Amino acid sequence: MINPKTFQHALHELSADYRNAYFLLAVSGGADSMVLLHLFRLSDLKFQVAHINYKLRGSDSDEDQKLVQEFCKKHTIPFHLYEVSEKDNRPKNSIQDWARNIRYDFFRKIQQDQKLDFIVTAHHLNDQLETFIINLSKASGIKGLSGIPANDHNILRPLLGFSKQEIYDFAKENKIEFREDLSNQKNDYLRNKIRNETVPQLLQVNENFLENFGKSISYLNQSKNFIEEQISEIEKEIIIHQEDYLIMKKDLFFNQSDFVRFEILRKYGFNDSKEIEKIRKAKTGKKFISSEYQLVIDREILILKKIVNEIETLDKEEIILTLNDENQILIPDPVLSEINEFGKLDWKFNAAKILFPLKLRRKKEGDLFHPIGMIGKKKISKFFKDEKIPILAQQKIWLLCDGEDHILGVLPLRQDRRFAASKESPEIIKVKS
Repeated sequence: MINPKTFQHALHELSADYRNAYFLLAVSGGADSMVLLHLFRLSDLKFQVAHINYKLRGSDSDEDQKLVQEFCKKHTIPFHLYEVSEKDNRPKNSIQDWARNIRYDFFRKIQQDQKLDFIVTAHHLNDQLETFIINLSKASGIKGLSGIPANDHNILRPLLGFSKQEIYDFAKENKIEFREDLSNQKNDYLRNKIRNETVPQLLQVNENFLENFGKSISYLNQSKNFIEEQISEIEKEIIIHQEDYLIMKKDLFFNQSDFVRFEILRKYGFNDSKEIEKIRKAKTGKKFISSEYQLVIDREILILKKIVNEIETLDKEEIILTLNDENQILIPDPVLSEINEFGKLDWKFNAAKILFPLKLRRKKEGDLFHPIGMIGKKKISKFFKDEKIPILAQQKIWLLCDGEDHILGVLPLRQDRRFAASKESPEIIKVKS
């Protein structure tokens, strides 16, 4: 039998740490979120509730909404609803990424409008294990293996220490009504496949597997925190903070280990370890661009400057791109702001066909590519003419190229079919806006 005090202890700690805070609970209607809602209702914590109806499961989605909405009405809890509609442009693929973006955009808007302090989600220990396995398969390093943080960017997850079974048992003992999302039983997503096939086998290996895993995650987090403290001390020696930019002493930086160099540059959006060697060999004046920063090579220093709202003399430059932990190409915000008027990006590439580093550049004379949906090849200039792109607009369009200057696509108008991913692609690289 589950002792309810163990759950309530988690909220007691929350109350002690955030005594005067105001929370927004993300409640889907599942057992985990309804248990969280039940515990908050019994506490002295001040909170509101947010629910998203994605309209993905017909009447089941509506019943989820009804359960949460009626609970909040019965107990006079402020309730916020977002119902997905055609304007949300549901994609054929990457439904989970799309849903997550909608979810957190909605939560952040409520948080801002209502002046709330924290968003609270019902992630639990099984979610933690699934995330660990996914990140392990991506070689994401100690940060990824440390799992879902209990407190990250004002998002709190007080149930991370409890297993899904403990939550179900608590819901049953306390007669907490909840709804099952039957789509979780399908193996059409990687997380679902891990949840339904991999995790049950691991739990059969050792009945205490989940409990021991929780301890391991705790040790990993302590190790991560220690490493971050040491990295910060090293940064103090090699980085000089100016008003609008940072100066990094080149000799001291490259005297560090590969791991330390990677961890330092990762903070500024340079997540590809291969980039470090390219930066080391780059000549004075060479620029590298991440999603947020521009790194300029000088004789004895590296200059890191945050990208503002405009493209700073980059028209004649090649912008070197990086990948994040989810194999997504990071397009700098200034570039996105230029191309957004032409449409949205949602491309997928076969990683095996692409040579790194990836880069952006403007059109050059004689450029050609193989547009997806067309036969043969076409000059970029002819493509612009056929698509009736005005001359001034053409100057805002960027080409995505690989390490041998093969054109992967004209942002955001057309992808090159030679490098596009298929169902057989062993590894996929995404680019989206």
